[in-house]
This record gives sequence, C-alpha cells and structure tokens, in this order.
Amino acid sequence: MAKMWAGRTDGVTSQVADDFNSSIGFDSRMYKQDITGSMAHAAMLGAQGIITADEAATILDGLQTILDDIDSGALAIDMTCEDIHMFVEQVLTERLGDVGKKLHTARSRNDQVALDIRMYLREEIDAITALVRELLGVLVEQAEQNKAVILPGYTHLQRAQPITFGHHLMAYAMMLTRDLSRLADCRKRMNVSPIGSCALAGTTYATDRHFEADKLGFDDVCRNSLDGVSDRDFCAELLGALSILMMHLSRFSEEIILWSSWEFRFVELSDAFTTGSSIMPQKKNPDMAELVRGKTGRVYGDLMALLTTLKGLPLAYNKDMQEDKEGVFDACDTVKMCLEVFVGMVATMKTRPDVMLAAAKGGFINATDLADYLVRKGLPFRDAYKVSGRTVAKCIEDKTTLDALPLATYKEFCSLIEDDVYEAIDLKTCVEKRISEGGTSVASVEAQIAWVKQQLK
Repeated sequence: MAKMWAGRTDGVTSQVADDFNSSIGFDSRMYKQDITGSMAHAAMLGAQGIITADEAATILDGLQTILDDIDSGALAIDMTCEDIHMFVEQVLTERLGDVGKKLHTARSRNDQVALDIRMYLREEIDAITALVRELLGVLVEQAEQNKAVILPGYTHLQRAQPITFGHHLMAYAMMLTRDLSRLADCRKRMNVSPIGSCALAGTTYATDRHFEADKLGFDDVCRNSLDGVSDRDFCAELLGALSILMMHLSRFSEEIILWSSWEFRFVELSDAFTTGSSIMPQKKNPDMAELVRGKTGRVYGDLMALLTTLKGLPLAYNKDMQEDKEGVFDACDTVKMCLEVFVGMVATMKTRPDVMLAAAKGGFINATDLADYLVRKGLPFRDAYKVSGRTVAKCIEDKTTLDALPLATYKEFCSLIEDDVYEAIDLKTCVEKRISEGGTSVASVEAQIAWVKQQLK
C-alpha cells in the first residue's frame, strides 16, 4: 500500500522495512490524545480562516465519531498502518474525502507526536501521583498504629539505637513526598505545547499556537520550533523521577523482605501478597516485594536507554526519537503496577511488636544513652563514651545486658553512676527522650505524621 507521505518517492517500501519502521504497535495507546489534539488543531484552523468554519465543523464531527467508534469497539485500529497519526488521518479521509485531507494543514507529524506524548504523559503522571498519594496514606496509617512500637534502628545493618516502627515508616513517607514534588515539577515543565512548530521551522500560515495550547490545557507554547519537535527532556526527566521513586520502593522492599524472614520476624505479610514454594511446604515467600526490587532495574534501564538514544542526536527531529515511547511507556506501566501492589502489601502487613522489642533488648543499643547519662552527670562526652564502651565489653564477657548489670559493677567503671541509670537506659526512655525535631519519640513521630497529612491536602 502506498503511504500518505508518497511523493518524492513512490511510497512503496518492503514488508521488512514497514515492520521495522512501524510504531503503531506501541503508539496506538495515544489514540485519544492524537484525536483530541487534532480536534484542537482543526478548531484553530477554522478560527484563523485557514479552512472554512464549515470544513472545521465537519472535521471536528468526523474526529469525534472516530474517537467514539474506537472507544466502543466499532472501529479497530489497523495495526498495518505506520503509526496512530496516519491511521486517524487515513480513516478521516476515507470518511470525509477531500475535507479530511485538510486537517494536516500547518502541522507535521514531528510536532504532532511531540504533542501527543506530552498529553499522554501528563495523564500518566496524574495517575502515578494518585497512587503515590494512596501509598502515603497507607504508610501514615501504619505509622500511627505503630508510633510507640520499639525496634532496633540499624546502621551498617548492625543494631544501633532504639527507634519506633512508626518512625522507620515515616522515613519512607518523607521519601515519597519528595517523589510527589519531583513528579509535579516534571509535569509543570512538560506542560508546554509544541504544536505549531511543524517539521522544524514553523509555518507560513497565520496560526494561533496559544489557541491550541489553551484548548488542550497547556500553560504555554514551546518558544523555539527546533526545540519544540526535538525536545525529549520531559521524557528523560520523568524517567529520572520514576527511577528515584522505584529506588525508594526497592529499598523499602529490601527491608520488608528482611523483616518478614524467619531471622527477623518483625512483620508478617498477608497471604494475598506472598507465594508458596513448589517443593517446600513451609515457605511463605515475599515475591511481590522481590519483584518490585527486581523491576527497579527495568525502570533504570528505560532511563539509560533513552539518555543513550538522545545523547548524539543533531537538531531537529530524527527517527531515533521514535525510541522514546516504548521505554517511557514501559516505565509508567511498571511503576503503576508496583505502586498498586505496594499499597495492598503495606496496608495488610501485620507487625510483631513483641519480636521487635525482644530484638531491641539485644545488641546494647542503649549504650549511647548510657554515655548521655554520664554526660548529664558532668563527665565529658569522650570520657563517657569510653566508660560506656568498657561497660559493654564487660557485659559481653559476663553474657548479660546493660539493663541487668549490677550497680556495683557499674561503679567499677564510673563512680558517678547511681540507681537512676536503669531508668535512663530503659528502651522506652531512650525513645521518648529523643525530643529533637524529626526524632523517634512518639510526639515527634506524631508531628511527622501531621506534616505529611498536611502535604497530602
């Protein structure tokens, strides 16, 4: 079949070349954006007198009918067409004749595809943002329920200091609020209309680019036509934001995997978000968390693929840029799927406060509080640090804990230590006296929860 772009050539290509060149297999998902953009373009052409008002009305009716027919299933997208833009124009021309051929006046596929993908990704950002907000809500609920549950905090994966589980969860909540901010910033920079840039140099027609931009919900128009058709910064920026979001989900997944293991047993995942083993009947595997962790690499790959594609391209449009879509579509699909799973997995996750507390009682994670106790008694911090360290060494030698060490033994290391040391190093005291903003005390965690709730408003 001859192509709509036939002219300089006969428009006949080999089947192999057709298959290689075709993008309709993945850009057909943008049919709504393509038709909506074309409707705005037809309305502009009519308003500017480039085509008649009657012709514009006819084209608008024809495009709306095509959209309705695709939505209802009455019209199937022809996957032998080169791309979604050619498919829509072809059907319109078949239905309207010569009037349909006037739609493409004062535009190119170059600015048309740039318009479609911006419109499509705006909606994807909105959908992803809604899911991140839903996950934040679930995290806040879990943090509220566990704001006083004590467990060991870790550095280097070694038990370090006592914290609350609510405090730990709110760390991820803070990460997600930054993800929301990045998505919003990306959407703002994306929301600029390229339509009217045409192939690369603009057009000789007296178009009104702002008319189309306003009609399609854009904040502004691209200020340079070369940039308008060749800019894919917004795709790379979105992939960067999604990669960071996935990194956060992956870190959280890693901890959920550890926490749900028999070695930790801090949490139990719902059966709905775990799987079993084909040979070991006792197993309950955190496959959903593992898959999220694994799919993070996939999204990273999408980002690196696009950056590599763009890095050597001269201005303006090049066919290489067709490679922008599959990666960014894949990343959006992957992130949405991971977020949907994560919401349910975290919402149904059960905590084991008794196990967390038992773990917190081991590992001498109140040693810093012993040093702080001695500082308040007047001992310089470095001296207090050494006393605390030697005391821990004694406990290890005697196979006991700081809480159980006799006062007489304490006094062998420092005469300043009195009976009040046991209250000072009690785990609950250790948590509650960390009153600095952002700390692990219940009051501080409540303040963090309140702040996130305010952000969600």
